[in-house]
Amino acid sequence: MDISLFQKPQVNLARSTRGRMWLVSVCAFLAVFQSSLGDNFHSLFIALAAVAGAMGTELLFNIKARYYSIKDGSALASALVLALLLPNRLNPLLAFLGGVFAMAVVKHSFGGLGSNWVNPAAGAWLFIRSAWPGGFARSVEQGHLEQLASSLEMGLRDSQGLPMALLKINGWPSSSLDTVLSAFFNNTVFAFTGTSLPQGYITLLSPPGPGIIADRGLFLLLLGTILIVSSQSFRFWLPLVFVSVFSFLVRIFGALSFGGPLWEGDVLFVLLSGGTMAVAFILITDPATGPKSAPGYVIFVVFVALFAFLFRYPGRDPYGAITAVLAGNALTPLIRRIENFLYYEKRRREA
Repeated sequence: MDISLFQKPQVNLARSTRGRMWLVSVCAFLAVFQSSLGDNFHSLFIALAAVAGAMGTELLFNIKARYYSIKDGSALASALVLALLLPNRLNPLLAFLGGVFAMAVVKHSFGGLGSNWVNPAAGAWLFIRSAWPGGFARSVEQGHLEQLASSLEMGLRDSQGLPMALLKINGWPSSSLDTVLSAFFNNTVFAFTGTSLPQGYITLLSPPGPGIIADRGLFLLLLGTILIVSSQSFRFWLPLVFVSVFSFLVRIFGALSFGGPLWEGDVLFVLLSGGTMAVAFILITDPATGPKSAPGYVIFVVFVALFAFLFRYPGRDPYGAITAVLAGNALTPLIRRIENFLYYEKRRREA
């Protein structure tokens, strides 16, 4: 009898949990560092506050259990990922409380690492945004996504459905570096495709003004994701599926919200804002809060991409991709039950 029939399906990874956690921590810290360079290191203070709350709470639980697992890096990784999702002007005290919530409520109240059904960083982000909505909103006032939302509320539209066009009305900056790099890409990469990159998009890699740290540190965050992907810390096709489905939906329907036609949605803008890259490469790839089989994970990622589109466009939530992860986590127990029946119970009965 094949003993593998009695094993639950697993998405096996090349690196240990500890290795993945430290790689995620490095990736998140790079984005925090980039953001902090442009806000007098306030982003770094927020990250340190989140780390203090998470690590302190983790240590207390470790002492109580007489089992010191703090070296696995999960508390540090959760705190730094939480910092990515927070506005750079947020009160650091709220980041500290978010770190405490991530460990005490999301992680340990469900039994510790691997037992929580929702990503600790995403759960803590929702806690902060729901418990202090005024503080969160004030922290991102005058940010480019909030300016875009305000323009839509005032009835401003663009005939081509380009969000960047509405941002430029509000004075979206186009630096000299943006001009030089846009010209370079248009004369090289995009010259072969017959398209061009308008000025302003390069600035999205390091946008000025308030915003979530993942957006403000996007350039180094993307460099960090290359490190994670090359280390085989997760299945590389997970971000690919998410980005593909999300981009497809945005391309078809995205321009409608801005006054444009079908099939003209601005995919590049949505990928470079709203924490989309942090969702694609960090949140949805968390093996503890996702399904255990490859088909189950595909279903999970497709649902997250669908929720991300619905929340961000019809729902007009600039950070809808982050909320979509929480909605996907809520479906994970159901997907796991189906996996358990198809890959375990059913085969055991047949055997």
